[in-house]
Amino acid sequence: MDQMKLFASLALAAAVVTTTPAAAKDTAKSREAAVAVAPQYDTTHVYVAPEDVDKFVTSFLATFGGKSTKQVVATVTPTPSSTTSQLLQTPVGTVSLFGFKTPIPYPFGTERNGYLVTDMDQAVKAARAAGADVIVSTFPDPIGRDAVIQWPGGVNMQIYWHTTKPDYAAFERIPENRVYVSPDRVGAFSRSFLAFSRGKIVADDAKAPGVEIGRPDTTYRRMRIESAFGKMIVMVTDGHLPYPYGRETTGYEVADLAATIEKAKGAGATVLVEPYASEGRSTAFVMFPGGYIAELHSLGPKSAAR
Repeated sequence: MDQMKLFASLALAAAVVTTTPAAAKDTAKSREAAVAVAPQYDTTHVYVAPEDVDKFVTSFLATFGGKSTKQVVATVTPTPSSTTSQLLQTPVGTVSLFGFKTPIPYPFGTERNGYLVTDMDQAVKAARAAGADVIVSTFPDPIGRDAVIQWPGGVNMQIYWHTTKPDYAAFERIPENRVYVSPDRVGAFSRSFLAFSRGKIVADDAKAPGVEIGRPDTTYRRMRIESAFGKMIVMVTDGHLPYPYGRETTGYEVADLAATIEKAKGAGATVLVEPYASEGRSTAFVMFPGGYIAELHSLGPKSAAR
Protein backbone atom coordinates (compact mmCIF):
# COMPACT_ATOMS: atom_id res chain seq x y z
CA MET A 1 0.00 0.00 0.00
CA ASP A 2 2.84 2.44 0.87
CA GLN A 3 4.44 1.71 -2.46
CA MET A 4 1.19 2.43 -4.27
CA LYS A 5 0.85 5.72 -2.37
CA LEU A 6 4.42 6.57 -3.37
CA PHE A 7 3.64 5.95 -7.06
CA ALA A 8 0.47 8.03 -6.80
CA SER A 9 2.35 10.89 -5.17
CA LEU A 10 5.03 10.81 -7.84
CA ALA A 11 2.39 10.79 -10.58
CA LEU A 12 0.62 13.75 -9.00
CA ALA A 13 3.89 15.65 -8.67
CA ALA A 14 4.70 14.96 -12.32
CA ALA A 15 1.25 16.21 -13.34
CA VAL A 16 1.71 19.41 -11.36
CA VAL A 17 5.14 19.99 -12.90
CA THR A 18 3.71 19.36 -16.37
CA THR A 19 0.56 21.47 -16.11
CA THR A 20 1.48 24.32 -13.81
CA PRO A 21 3.72 26.24 -16.27
CA ALA A 22 1.06 25.95 -18.99
CA ALA A 23 -1.68 27.07 -16.62
CA ALA A 24 0.48 29.93 -15.39
CA LYS A 25 1.23 30.92 -18.99
CA ASP A 26 -2.48 30.92 -19.87
CA THR A 27 -3.29 32.98 -16.80
CA ALA A 28 -0.55 35.47 -17.61
CA LYS A 29 -1.75 35.67 -21.22
CA SER A 30 -5.32 36.34 -20.10
CA ARG A 31 -4.15 38.98 -17.64
CA GLU A 32 -1.97 40.67 -20.26
CA ALA A 33 -4.84 40.74 -22.74
CA ALA A 34 -7.21 42.64 -20.44
CA VAL A 35 -6.25 46.13 -21.59
CA ALA A 36 -9.71 47.57 -22.30
CA VAL A 37 -11.50 49.70 -19.70
CA ALA A 38 -15.06 50.57 -20.85
CA PRO A 39 -16.80 52.26 -23.82
CA GLN A 40 -17.32 55.60 -22.04
CA TYR A 41 -13.53 56.06 -21.91
CA ASP A 42 -13.14 55.76 -25.67
CA THR A 43 -13.33 58.91 -27.77
CA THR A 44 -13.77 59.94 -31.37
CA HIS A 45 -10.94 62.26 -32.45
CA VAL A 46 -12.22 65.36 -34.22
CA TYR A 47 -9.90 67.95 -35.79
CA VAL A 48 -11.36 71.32 -36.84
CA ALA A 49 -9.89 74.70 -37.66
CA PRO A 50 -9.43 76.90 -34.57
CA GLU A 51 -12.10 79.32 -35.77
CA ASP A 52 -14.62 76.46 -35.96
CA VAL A 53 -14.01 75.00 -32.50
CA ASP A 54 -16.68 76.95 -30.62
CA LYS A 55 -19.24 76.52 -33.40
CA PHE A 56 -18.65 72.77 -33.42
CA VAL A 57 -18.95 72.52 -29.62
CA THR A 58 -22.23 74.44 -29.61
CA SER A 59 -23.71 72.38 -32.45
CA PHE A 60 -22.58 68.97 -31.18
CA LEU A 61 -23.81 69.50 -27.61
CA ALA A 62 -27.09 71.03 -28.79
CA THR A 63 -27.66 67.89 -30.86
CA PHE A 64 -26.78 65.22 -28.31
CA GLY A 65 -26.78 66.97 -24.92
CA GLY A 66 -23.92 66.68 -22.47
CA LYS A 67 -21.08 69.02 -21.56
CA SER A 68 -17.55 70.07 -22.40
CA THR A 69 -14.47 70.07 -20.23
CA LYS A 70 -12.59 73.35 -19.93
CA GLN A 71 -10.71 74.18 -23.11
CA VAL A 72 -6.93 74.18 -22.74
CA VAL A 73 -4.04 74.90 -25.09
CA ALA A 74 -1.49 72.11 -25.04
CA THR A 75 1.04 70.01 -26.91
CA VAL A 76 -0.54 66.59 -27.49
CA THR A 77 2.01 65.24 -29.97
CA PRO A 78 5.57 63.98 -29.39
CA THR A 79 6.99 66.79 -31.56
CA PRO A 80 6.38 70.54 -31.09
CA SER A 81 2.81 71.67 -31.82
CA SER A 82 0.01 73.65 -30.24
CA THR A 83 -3.72 72.95 -30.16
CA THR A 84 -6.83 73.75 -28.23
CA SER A 85 -8.07 70.57 -26.56
CA GLN A 86 -11.29 69.64 -24.82
CA LEU A 87 -13.53 66.65 -24.21
CA LEU A 88 -17.19 66.71 -25.25
CA GLN A 89 -19.09 64.17 -23.16
CA THR A 90 -22.62 63.24 -24.24
CA PRO A 91 -24.94 60.36 -23.30
CA VAL A 92 -24.29 58.72 -26.69
CA GLY A 93 -20.58 59.30 -27.34
CA THR A 94 -17.49 61.29 -26.44
CA VAL A 95 -15.35 63.51 -28.67
CA SER A 96 -11.74 64.57 -28.18
CA LEU A 97 -11.73 67.90 -29.97
CA PHE A 98 -8.60 69.52 -31.37
CA GLY A 99 -8.18 72.92 -32.97
CA PHE A 100 -4.52 73.06 -34.03
CA LYS A 101 -2.90 76.47 -34.02
CA THR A 102 0.20 75.04 -35.73
CA PRO A 103 0.57 72.61 -38.62
CA ILE A 104 -0.48 69.12 -37.47
CA PRO A 105 2.51 66.72 -37.17
CA TYR A 106 2.15 63.50 -39.17
CA PRO A 107 0.41 61.07 -38.68
CA PHE A 108 -1.88 62.89 -36.26
CA GLY A 109 -5.26 63.65 -37.72
CA THR A 110 -5.36 60.26 -39.45
CA GLU A 111 -6.28 58.38 -36.26
CA ARG A 112 -10.00 57.87 -35.94
CA ASN A 113 -10.41 57.44 -32.21
CA GLY A 114 -8.69 56.87 -28.89
CA TYR A 115 -9.02 53.87 -26.56
CA LEU A 116 -8.20 54.14 -22.86
CA VAL A 117 -6.09 51.19 -21.72
CA THR A 118 -5.25 49.84 -18.29
CA ASP A 119 -1.50 49.76 -18.90
CA MET A 120 0.27 51.44 -21.82
CA ASP A 121 3.30 49.15 -22.06
CA GLN A 122 1.10 46.09 -21.80
CA ALA A 123 -1.31 47.45 -24.43
CA VAL A 124 1.50 48.21 -26.89
CA LYS A 125 2.88 44.72 -26.38
CA ALA A 126 -0.57 43.19 -26.89
CA ALA A 127 -1.20 45.27 -30.04
CA ARG A 128 2.10 44.17 -31.57
CA ALA A 129 1.42 40.55 -30.65
CA ALA A 130 -1.99 40.82 -32.33
CA GLY A 131 -0.44 42.06 -35.58
CA ALA A 132 -0.75 45.84 -35.30
CA ASP A 133 1.98 48.29 -36.30
CA VAL A 134 2.96 50.89 -33.71
CA ILE A 135 3.30 53.90 -36.02
CA VAL A 136 3.88 56.41 -33.18
CA SER A 137 5.74 54.91 -30.26
CA THR A 138 4.75 55.74 -26.71
CA PHE A 139 5.09 59.40 -25.73
CA PRO A 140 3.99 61.55 -22.77
CA ASP A 141 1.14 64.03 -22.92
CA PRO A 142 -0.02 66.53 -20.28
CA ILE A 143 -2.20 63.94 -18.50
CA GLY A 144 -0.67 60.57 -19.32
CA ARG A 145 0.88 58.56 -22.15
CA ASP A 146 -0.15 57.83 -25.74
CA ALA A 147 0.72 55.77 -28.79
CA VAL A 148 -0.77 55.41 -32.26
CA ILE A 149 -1.28 51.97 -33.77
CA GLN A 150 -2.34 50.78 -37.19
CA TRP A 151 -4.35 47.61 -37.78
CA PRO A 152 -4.15 45.51 -40.95
CA GLY A 153 -6.14 47.33 -43.60
CA GLY A 154 -4.72 50.73 -42.66
CA VAL A 155 -7.02 51.53 -39.71
CA ASN A 156 -5.29 54.00 -37.36
CA MET A 157 -6.23 54.30 -33.69
CA GLN A 158 -4.69 56.00 -30.67
CA ILE A 159 -4.35 54.26 -27.33
CA TYR A 160 -3.85 56.26 -24.18
CA TRP A 161 -3.38 55.97 -20.43
CA HIS A 162 -4.12 58.57 -17.74
CA THR A 163 -1.84 59.32 -14.81
CA THR A 164 -4.96 59.98 -12.71
CA LYS A 165 -7.64 57.34 -13.26
CA PRO A 166 -10.73 58.95 -14.80
CA ASP A 167 -14.30 58.25 -13.65
CA TYR A 168 -16.95 58.80 -16.32
CA ALA A 169 -20.64 57.86 -16.33
CA ALA A 170 -21.63 54.99 -18.60
CA PHE A 171 -23.24 55.86 -21.94
CA GLU A 172 -27.00 55.67 -22.31
CA ARG A 173 -26.36 54.26 -25.78
CA ILE A 174 -22.99 52.96 -26.92
CA PRO A 175 -21.73 54.48 -30.20
CA GLU A 176 -20.33 52.43 -33.07
CA ASN A 177 -16.79 52.66 -34.37
CA ARG A 178 -17.40 52.50 -38.14
CA VAL A 179 -14.54 50.87 -40.05
CA TYR A 180 -14.25 50.39 -43.82
CA VAL A 181 -11.85 47.69 -45.05
CA SER A 182 -11.21 45.79 -48.26
CA PRO A 183 -12.10 42.13 -48.84
CA ASP A 184 -8.34 41.46 -49.06
CA ARG A 185 -7.67 42.67 -45.50
CA VAL A 186 -10.86 42.04 -43.55
CA GLY A 187 -9.68 38.63 -42.32
CA ALA A 188 -6.37 40.00 -41.05
CA PHE A 189 -8.07 43.06 -39.54
CA SER A 190 -10.75 41.11 -37.67
CA ARG A 191 -8.31 38.49 -36.35
CA SER A 192 -5.92 41.17 -35.19
CA PHE A 193 -8.49 43.42 -33.53
CA LEU A 194 -10.32 40.52 -31.88
CA ALA A 195 -7.06 39.19 -30.43
CA PHE A 196 -6.25 42.62 -28.99
CA SER A 197 -9.72 43.53 -27.73
CA ARG A 198 -10.78 40.04 -26.65
CA GLY A 199 -14.05 40.84 -28.40
CA LYS A 200 -16.42 38.70 -30.41
CA ILE A 201 -18.24 38.84 -33.73
CA VAL A 202 -21.94 39.18 -32.92
CA ALA A 203 -23.13 39.32 -36.55
CA ASP A 204 -21.59 38.71 -39.97
CA ASP A 205 -23.87 39.31 -42.96
CA ALA A 206 -22.38 38.49 -46.34
CA LYS A 207 -25.24 40.21 -48.18
CA ALA A 208 -26.15 43.31 -46.20
CA PRO A 209 -28.27 45.89 -48.05
CA GLY A 210 -26.12 48.14 -50.21
CA VAL A 211 -28.25 51.18 -49.33
CA GLU A 212 -26.18 51.28 -46.12
CA ILE A 213 -23.12 52.29 -48.16
CA GLY A 214 -24.98 54.47 -50.63
CA ARG A 215 -25.37 51.75 -53.28
CA PRO A 216 -28.95 50.41 -53.12
CA ASP A 217 -28.46 48.30 -56.27
CA THR A 218 -25.97 45.93 -54.62
CA THR A 219 -25.05 44.13 -51.39
CA TYR A 220 -21.93 44.15 -49.23
CA ARG A 221 -20.49 42.31 -46.24
CA ARG A 222 -21.17 43.79 -42.82
CA MET A 223 -19.60 42.53 -39.61
CA ARG A 224 -20.50 43.64 -36.09
CA ILE A 225 -17.95 43.28 -33.28
CA GLU A 226 -18.45 43.92 -29.56
CA SER A 227 -15.77 44.12 -26.87
CA ALA A 228 -15.01 45.94 -23.63
CA PHE A 229 -13.96 48.84 -25.87
CA GLY A 230 -17.52 49.09 -27.19
CA LYS A 231 -19.19 48.43 -30.54
CA MET A 232 -17.62 48.26 -33.98
CA ILE A 233 -19.21 47.85 -37.38
CA VAL A 234 -16.88 46.64 -40.14
CA MET A 235 -17.98 47.39 -43.69
CA VAL A 236 -16.23 45.30 -46.32
CA THR A 237 -16.38 47.09 -49.68
CA ASP A 238 -14.65 47.47 -53.01
CA GLY A 239 -14.07 51.14 -52.25
CA HIS A 240 -16.64 52.36 -54.78
CA LEU A 241 -18.30 54.60 -52.22
CA PRO A 242 -20.34 57.71 -52.96
CA TYR A 243 -19.82 60.71 -50.70
CA PRO A 244 -20.07 60.86 -47.67
CA TYR A 245 -19.82 57.09 -47.01
CA GLY A 246 -16.46 56.18 -45.56
CA ARG A 247 -15.90 59.71 -44.26
CA GLU A 248 -17.75 58.99 -41.02
CA THR A 249 -15.83 57.29 -38.22
CA THR A 250 -18.57 57.02 -35.60
CA GLY A 251 -22.25 56.11 -35.58
CA TYR A 252 -24.37 57.57 -32.78
CA GLU A 253 -27.47 55.73 -31.60
CA VAL A 254 -30.28 58.09 -30.56
CA ALA A 255 -33.77 57.50 -29.19
CA ASP A 256 -35.56 59.59 -31.83
CA LEU A 257 -33.78 60.11 -35.12
CA ALA A 258 -36.18 62.71 -36.52
CA ALA A 259 -36.02 64.82 -33.35
CA THR A 260 -32.21 64.58 -33.25
CA ILE A 261 -31.90 65.68 -36.87
CA GLU A 262 -34.09 68.71 -36.17
CA LYS A 263 -31.84 69.62 -33.24
CA ALA A 264 -28.76 69.20 -35.43
CA LYS A 265 -30.17 71.39 -38.22
CA GLY A 266 -31.23 74.02 -35.72
CA ALA A 267 -27.67 74.07 -34.38
CA GLY A 268 -26.00 74.59 -37.73
CA ALA A 269 -25.43 71.00 -38.94
CA THR A 270 -26.13 69.95 -42.53
CA VAL A 271 -27.99 66.76 -43.43
CA LEU A 272 -25.91 64.93 -46.05
CA VAL A 273 -28.01 61.75 -46.29
CA GLU A 274 -31.70 61.96 -45.51
CA PRO A 275 -33.14 59.28 -43.18
CA TYR A 276 -33.68 55.83 -44.66
CA ALA A 277 -34.67 52.47 -43.17
CA SER A 278 -32.63 49.26 -43.38
CA GLU A 279 -32.91 46.06 -41.38
CA GLY A 280 -34.48 47.40 -38.22
CA ARG A 281 -32.84 50.80 -38.02
CA SER A 282 -33.35 54.29 -39.37
CA THR A 283 -30.18 56.09 -40.45
CA ALA A 284 -29.01 59.51 -41.58
CA PHE A 285 -25.69 61.32 -42.07
CA VAL A 286 -24.99 64.86 -40.90
CA MET A 287 -22.04 67.23 -41.10
CA PHE A 288 -21.35 69.51 -38.14
CA PRO A 289 -19.70 72.95 -38.35
CA GLY A 290 -16.01 72.42 -39.01
CA GLY A 291 -16.62 69.48 -41.36
CA TYR A 292 -17.06 66.55 -38.95
CA ILE A 293 -19.34 63.92 -40.52
CA ALA A 294 -21.34 61.52 -38.34
CA GLU A 295 -23.80 58.71 -38.85
CA LEU A 296 -26.95 58.89 -36.69
CA HIS A 297 -29.32 55.99 -36.19
CA SER A 298 -32.24 54.82 -34.11
CA LEU A 299 -33.27 51.22 -33.65
CA GLY A 300 -36.67 49.63 -34.13
CA PRO A 301 -38.15 47.55 -31.28
CA LYS A 302 -36.69 44.23 -32.51
CA SER A 303 -33.20 45.59 -33.13
CA ALA A 304 -33.20 47.41 -29.79
CA ALA A 305 -34.13 44.17 -28.01
CA ARG A 306 -31.22 42.36 -29.66
